[in-house]
Formats: sequence, C-alpha cells, structure tokens
Amino acid sequence: MNGRIEKLLLSRKEMIAGLPALDLVMKGEEEGGCGVVGLCCSEPVAARHIQEPSRQMHNRGNGKGGGIAAVGFVPEQLGVTREILDSHYMLHIAYIDENARPGLERKYIARHFDVARQERLESLPDWRQVADLEVAPPAVWRYFVRGKKSVLDSFIAAHGLESLGRDDAEAEFISQNRVHLNHEYYASLGEKKAFVLSEGKDMMILKVVGYAESITKYYRIEDLQAHVWIAHQRFPTKGRVWHPGGAHPFGVVNTALVHNGDFANYHSVCEYLAQRHIYPQFLTDTEVSAQLFDLLSRTYRYPLEYLIEALAPTTELDFDRLAPAKQAVYRAIQAAHIHGSPDGPWFFIIARSLPREGKLQLMGITDTAMLRPQVFAFSDGAVQVGLIASEKQAIDAALLSLSRDDRRICPVADRYWNARGGSHTDGGAFIFTLDRDRGGQRSITVTDKFGTPVALPDGAEACDPVAPAVHRNGEAAAIRGCLEVGEPWGLFEYVSRAVPDRSFAELRGALEAITAAAAEPRFTATAVAALTLLNDRRYATGRKKRSHVIHLVHCALEQVFGGLPPLDSGAPGQFRLVDFGRRQALRAPRGDETTLVIDARGFAPEGPDCDATLLTDAFIKGWRRFICFNTSGQRFHGCGLGPATEDVIIDVYGSPGDYLGSGIDGLTITVHGNAQDQLGQIIKSGRLVVHGDVGQTFMYGAKGGTVFVKGNAAGRPLINSVGRPRAIINGTCLDFLAESFMAGDVLDGGGFVILNGVTCADDGRVVPLAEPYPGGNLFSLASGGAIYIRDPQRRVLAEQLNGGAFTPLSGAEWELLLPYLEENERLFGIRVSDLLTVDGQRRPPVEVYRKVAPARVAAAAAARSSARQEEKESDN
Repeated sequence: MNGRIEKLLLSRKEMIAGLPALDLVMKGEEEGGCGVVGLCCSEPVAARHIQEPSRQMHNRGNGKGGGIAAVGFVPEQLGVTREILDSHYMLHIAYIDENARPGLERKYIARHFDVARQERLESLPDWRQVADLEVAPPAVWRYFVRGKKSVLDSFIAAHGLESLGRDDAEAEFISQNRVHLNHEYYASLGEKKAFVLSEGKDMMILKVVGYAESITKYYRIEDLQAHVWIAHQRFPTKGRVWHPGGAHPFGVVNTALVHNGDFANYHSVCEYLAQRHIYPQFLTDTEVSAQLFDLLSRTYRYPLEYLIEALAPTTELDFDRLAPAKQAVYRAIQAAHIHGSPDGPWFFIIARSLPREGKLQLMGITDTAMLRPQVFAFSDGAVQVGLIASEKQAIDAALLSLSRDDRRICPVADRYWNARGGSHTDGGAFIFTLDRDRGGQRSITVTDKFGTPVALPDGAEACDPVAPAVHRNGEAAAIRGCLEVGEPWGLFEYVSRAVPDRSFAELRGALEAITAAAAEPRFTATAVAALTLLNDRRYATGRKKRSHVIHLVHCALEQVFGGLPPLDSGAPGQFRLVDFGRRQALRAPRGDETTLVIDARGFAPEGPDCDATLLTDAFIKGWRRFICFNTSGQRFHGCGLGPATEDVIIDVYGSPGDYLGSGIDGLTITVHGNAQDQLGQIIKSGRLVVHGDVGQTFMYGAKGGTVFVKGNAAGRPLINSVGRPRAIINGTCLDFLAESFMAGDVLDGGGFVILNGVTCADDGRVVPLAEPYPGGNLFSLASGGAIYIRDPQRRVLAEQLNGGAFTPLSGAEWELLLPYLEENERLFGIRVSDLLTVDGQRRPPVEVYRKVAPARVAAAAAARSSARQEEKESDN
C-alpha cells in the first residue's frame, strides 16, 4: 500500500480506538422515491431557486427529512472577505440543545482552530410559522476556521503525515475533528445535543425534520446566493431516523451528497469502510455514500473517472466495448473495490468545492442498473445553468424560477438527457464544472464520466427578452388569410419556413399576430393547431437557439389558452377555461361548447386538488375534449375515467408529472413535449402520443393500447406487458426493453415494439443514432410478441439479448407494421421513405429492420423454415 495512504488510514484507526463494535443490526425504514435536485449557475443565484423545484417534488417527500447544500457563495453576504472565504473552512454545527454550545466550542473549536468569524444563522422567531415543520429545527452556528499552526504541527508529527502536504493534513484534521465531536455530542448519546452539518471550504449544509423548502423559509436564506445548490426530500431508507441528523445531504470535508434509492448491500459497504477505519455515525446508506466518495477522492486521490468506476462498475457488454487499456485499469479498480460498490437502486447528486483548483462541481451518478429516475439539462448562453433532478418538471420549475429573476435565462433548456449507468458511452455520470477566470467570472463545462463534452444543439443567437416585437407589413393579413382557410398546416409552414431569416423580434411579431387573431372564436382552433405544430415539429431555426424559439411558442400558446372565455362567460365559442380559483364553478358543457381548457397552475400534484381530479369530475359532467396547459409536475392525467372512453381526447402542454395515461381504456392523450416516469402503465386500450422523450418504466404491465414516442425512452419500457400493446419509439431506450414481454403472436393480434433508433436533426432531417439500442437485456425473458429494430448496419448484437433471438422479417409482418409507421409519419414527420433509406439508397424493409422474437418462437420458426426448404429441395 502507498505509504501516504497507509499512514492516513492508520491515523483514523487511532481516531476510532475505543469505540464500540460496529452494530449493523438496525431498523430499516421503508423504501421510497426520494426527490433530489441540483442546479449550478455561472452567476450566483438565490436559494429560493432551489426551493421551487423542491416544492414541486413535495409529494416525493414525507415530512420526515429535508435538506439543502450550497457551494460557491458571495463573501459579502456572509460577512467575510474573498480571501477568508477561499482559505477558511466553513464549519456548520447544528445545536439541538443550544446549552451544549459553550462546552463544545471550548473543546472542539477554540482549542483547535483560529476563528475568523462566527455567527448564529438567522431564523424565524417561531418555527411553527413554517407549516411543514414537525419539530423545531436546530440552532445552526457557522464558524470560519483554520487549524492552529501548533495543533496541525502536532497532528502531522504524531501520525507521520509529512508527505501528505499541509493543506491535505488540515482537511484530514477537520474530518477527524468532526468524527470526535459527533461521537461525543450525538452518536454515543441517547439524547442528541449537537452534530456537524458540514465542514468544507465555501460550502454549507442545512437539514431539518420537514421538507427541503422549509429550510429556506425557516433560516431566512431565500436571498442567500451561491453558484451550486442541491436539495433532497424524504428521510434515509436505512438506519434510525433521528432528528434531524438522518436527513440528506451528508457531507465530508468539501463534498455534499444527496441520494435517491436504497442500498441492497449496506452492510457490505459498511464493512468495506470499517476495514479502512471509517465508521458510520448516523447509520444511513447516504452517510456511507459520502464517506465512500471521500475515501476514493481524498484518500486514494482517484481521478473522477476512476472514482465513478469504483462506485458504478462497468460490466458485461459495456465492459467488452471498452478499449483494452481501459479494460485493464477498470479490471484492477473492480478487483479492489467491487465488494464496496453500492448495489442499487441508487442515484447520487453531489456538490463539491475544489479549493486547490479554484473550481466548483455539480455531478450526478446513477447505479449500473439505473433503477432510479434521473434527468440532466443544460442551458447555455450569457448565463449558463446546469441542472439534475429526479423529474424533468423539477428542472423546468427551476429554470422558470431563475428566468423570472434574470431574463437572460430561458425557461426551456437547450438540452435534456438521461445517463446510462455503467455504460461505455457516458459512464452513467455527468459533471458540471465551474471554472473561474482571472476576473473571477465563472463558466460551466459539461462532460460525461470519460471527460467527453456534452454536445449541444446548433444555434447560438439568443432572444432579447425585452426587445419589442416587429410586425412586418401585411403579415397580419397573411396570417388571417391562412386562418380563414381553416388549415393549420399552411400557417405552420408560413411561419416555420421563415424562422431562419427572421429576427427574434419579427418572429415574436408573427406569433403576436396569431394570438391576436385567435381571440376570434372562428379562428381559435386553427390557431391552436398551428402553434402546436410549431411547438411539436422539428424545423430549421438557422442561427437561433431552438430553445428560445420554442419558448416564444410556449408563451403564445399560454396567451391563447389564458385568454379563452371562462366557464362563467356567455361568450360564443367551443372553448371554456377553468383554473384553480374557478374550479368550484365546474359545470356540464352547454350549447356549442366542446373543449374544457384547464390551467394547471396552482393545482396540487395529486389528490383532490389535482387538475387530473378536476378533469375526471368534468368527464362525469359530460366534457369529452380537454386541454391541460401550464402543467408543472401534476400527475395522473387521463387516469380514472373508466372504460368506453373512445370519444375522449386530452392534450397536455407544459411539464406533466408521473403516471400520465396509466390505466386508460380507450381515450387518446397527447403530450406536447417530454413525458416523465410510469407513463401509460397497465393500459387496456387507447392511444398515447408523446412529442418528446419518456421516462422510466413506461407501459409497465400494459395490456393493450398504442403509444407513439417521438424521442427516447429511459430504462425498462414495456416490462411485463401482455395482450396486444403496441409501441413505436423513434429514438432508443437505455436498457431492458420489453423485459418479460408476454404479448402473443404478432400476426394474430399480439403486441410488438418498433424501435427506429433515429433522431431529428436541427433542420428536421432524420438521422440514425450511433447505436439503435445501446443497452442490454433486450427482450429479456420474453415469451410472446416481437421487437422490430431499425438496424441496417447490424449493430445490435446477440449478446444484448436475453432469451430472444433474431429472426427474418416476413412480408406479412411488414404489412402489419407499415400502417403504424405511416401514422408515425403523420404525427411526427418522420417519413417511412427516410426510415427505409440507408446511405442514400432505398432498401427493402427486410434489409433495414430486424425482428427479435422469443427464443422458443424463433427456434420454431427456424425449424419450419428449414422443413420448407428441405421439402422444396426434395421436390426438385
């Protein structure tokens, strides 16, 4: 063992001498889907912007634990200089019993540290002013400290740490001081008195028994600014739930970590750490996650790529696809650390300061099995923003909150994506690194585990949010002419074809002309349809940032919907608007009214005050056509309407939440953007159309229905589906596509999946993905149905299958698939002719699509084919 590492570990052995044996027999808390979110910004942003996405994921918490962490502060807000902020550790101590403070400070602060500043964090006079707090939060004191020279000299000499370097020795002393303090005032007591929240340079952790958003209110930090924020909802899934130490985040030195999931091998990880003289004091899987990250980073000094590999090992086909040199390194890492690698499900969001490099980082790492949801996003421009969350709607909520303070930030990110855990492509991790130039300004780079930059869409021209609209001569008349015809395609083409050559001000002028005309009832439906095409379709935007174009379209749609006559209006027209404030006025449709438009802003994510509940009540009253807009995490759209709903049509705009379209039986629901997790579970019949990506486990247990997805699916789509579910995914999915698929005979009414493995380029062209299916366990353990993969280059390998086999595509099957691909073309503009074109040449379907069938079905088909061939040869 390296001498430096050995001495460092031995110093920790002395630290824990005399502690009782590690007792890992403990009560396990119920597992749950935590809400985790992180954001970083090239400019410092206020804490209220992490509060908003936390509030959006309130239903992922349970009020038993919430926390936030921040890195990269404005020194003046903390009452210190930049030099002190950069050089001193910010020690945050939670006093459950503030009477313990004088003795604790004498023994663990004054004796060991030079203190530049100390203060009690401001808080509300009465914790009951925050409705979601169950008990009084602790008093928190902040200390800016450096180790006393004489104390550090003695510590280094006593443990032979001269080779460690003085800065690293100080970090180790800070860490060991935390362990001693926690043991005396928290871990060893029946009555808890105090504990260390965090000890890091330019870093803070706060946590309570309550919700994450309760923290900014109680400690009155809504306006406190930092470059990086992370937050967590829910208590830990392992260990004793103590107030409030068991809540996330957990920190070690310059690192703060939040965690969604639950370790299956918690004991193994604890034993691995114990062998290195590291013991948990709060007995949670999240605590040991932070300890493990710190061990790999600060003790072993692994590069970030190797650290992530030790946490989430690359295995199976992904390992085989690594370069030989990298395989050798990874094999050595796995041999040393596999017994200490957390076994999922887990997803980490980590914020840390790197004082030596003058950098800050925000990163997300997912387990190899990808059993917890995760979404990444990046918004580039004059102000850069990186985001990570359990749900896309939380990302959108954060961007919207930020944009209200700084209009240079667009509420639509330039790119949203998922990580594929343990993959050879991105390694299941993405890192936002904030570097500082000579003037002190921060800029963000985004890379994956391997250091490869994340590609962003073309187009760099941003929309000036305050520039007035420019109306071209005669344009209002031209737009009205399109609307008079009543065909939205003409209006869509009129606007979309001119986008590359128009200024943003001119584009805004065209959209304003449409929204103005839409106020006339005879034009409303056509205007909404045309604006929806501008939202859904991919078309060239020239040098303009596509996200900014889409944002302007969103604003136009919101203006049209928001300007519709309310339920209590006597105005003519087919549309009626209802919002949260008018929900009690819900009534049956009258006269020519056909469409109920629901403004989801203000509705709860679920329960009796959810917009999905209002929609169900409206259905009972006779409404059959619905538009939901301004959605922001509300769940269950389309659920609860029962059977025989073929005449129901629902369009959803914004950022809807989980379980959309689950359990439907006949209705049609369209999402005009990305959808989230658990989409379309246990569908019996009906149709879903998603003009974007879908999250985890969509169509789980589906028994029927047809789903069209323009983009990608995350992990585990169509698991345990039976009967006749049919899905067309134009992008790809991460793993476990159609596991345990039990959907009968395709040619006798059974189910199937078409996986096109393509994307739409910025100008709308259909472009094949590098890998039509990058994951493993394709059609794993399936017993019926089939998957049809567009794979003319034969890139999908037999090793990616598990219980399936490739079989030829028959003419009868192509005749069955073709109408679905033609409908896919109508919905998304992805032409069948483009799908059948390979390297510029039109190919027969059998050369483009490959069929994957259950192994026994494939074997039977091969036997029949062989028998026919033998019979033919015999006849000859």
